Amino acid sequence: MKYLARTQAGRPLLGNEEGFVPLSAAGFESVSEALPAAAAGELSDPGALPVRCVPSEKLSFGMPIARRALGKLWGIGLNYEEHAGDLGEARPEEPASFMKPRTAVTGPGGPIRLPPQEETDRVTAEAELAVLLGRTASGVEEPDRIIAGYLPVIDMTAEDVLERNPRFLTRAKSFDTFLVLGPTIAVPDSPPSFDERAVRTVRNGETVAENRTKNMLFSPRELIAFHSRVMTLEAGDLISTGTPGAGVISAGDTVRAEVEGVGSVEADVV
Repeated sequence: MKYLARTQAGRPLLGNEEGFVPLSAAGFESVSEALPAAAAGELSDPGALPVRCVPSEKLSFGMPIARRALGKLWGIGLNYEEHAGDLGEARPEEPASFMKPRTAVTGPGGPIRLPPQEETDRVTAEAELAVLLGRTASGVEEPDRIIAGYLPVIDMTAEDVLERNPRFLTRAKSFDTFLVLGPTIAVPDSPPSFDERAVRTVRNGETVAENRTKNMLFSPRELIAFHSRVMTLEAGDLISTGTPGAGVISAGDTVRAEVEGVGSVEADVV
């Protein structure tokens, strides 16, 4: 497994389990520039580059890709049957997708800023596995060929807004800081199996929801193929594949998304 990341100051990095080196040593000046190579399996081995490897614990990570380099941000609702049941919703026959603006994105640590109470008085946080794309394509038949990597995200919802009217979904999902990315983009050496990977929503150290990716109604590959029939997908597009469940958050909380074999991201709530 290789990793793409950026420091809090925005310096792009390439890493593995041993640590990180400057991405420029591999011939790329930014993470977005490296996405096509990541999708093609052509990223250099960090350990083989003639630069010193810095252990991850000595680094402070920021958002793993610049906000301006992100493309379309898709979210998938009700992608675990148990979560659909929790919300009193029927199992969808097709992906229940929605889009979020780039202005909703923030990096590791957040903070997640709750909107004024007159806008929403109940916000939930949801752990999800996200897929980042590295190539332009439509009508995709081999999704692995356009996947640059995977990352954990925390997705937020103003649930009371959504409950007033399901047509308010875009607004309920689009407040600033309502999508936490990172801190690293996991780039597998070969197409991964997601049969047994746990996804957990953790609030203040307590797991409030957990499921395994084998229980997704639509796998990451199916979601890519489906949406590529709707519109052209591009490098920098992100698909967040749905949550096993959400927890209500309040100021002073800390929330974390854990995706087994991919990574975790944590943010404070203010």
